[in-house]
Amino acid sequence: MTIKFESVSLEDAQRVIAAGQSEASKIGSPSNVAVVDAGGNLVAHIRMDNAWVGSVDISINKAFTARAFDTATNDLAEQAQPGEQFYGIQGSNHGRVMVFAGGIPLRRDGLVVGAVGVSGGSGEQDQTVAEAAAAAF
Repeated sequence: MTIKFESVSLEDAQRVIAAGQSEASKIGSPSNVAVVDAGGNLVAHIRMDNAWVGSVDISINKAFTARAFDTATNDLAEQAQPGEQFYGIQGSNHGRVMVFAGGIPLRRDGLVVGAVGVSGGSGEQDQTVAEAAAAAF
């Protein structure tokens, strides 16, 4: 049996990134914005001028996490606290799992087909930029 699935295209990723970049500029938060496909693989990434270099991997890994678990990273973060069901999950997947705000799955017709990840500001700023980016999808 062959399984068919849809995935984010480069055109989709560019549109999502452009919306994220616009929102990041608007709120004054130089950001890294990454988009992954349905398999969690990087499709496109930008690092805005003056965005932290250390946030490159974080943005990519936030997108990976949102796709790997089909949930927003800020929701996963709540469940990753001591005593919660996913406590310690950030140590899985060779340390790629991010439990910070800023990763959001991208859905088409109810199915997750990719994700966006944003890093470079506060958690609130990253989430705001990621929401604007995802809305462009």
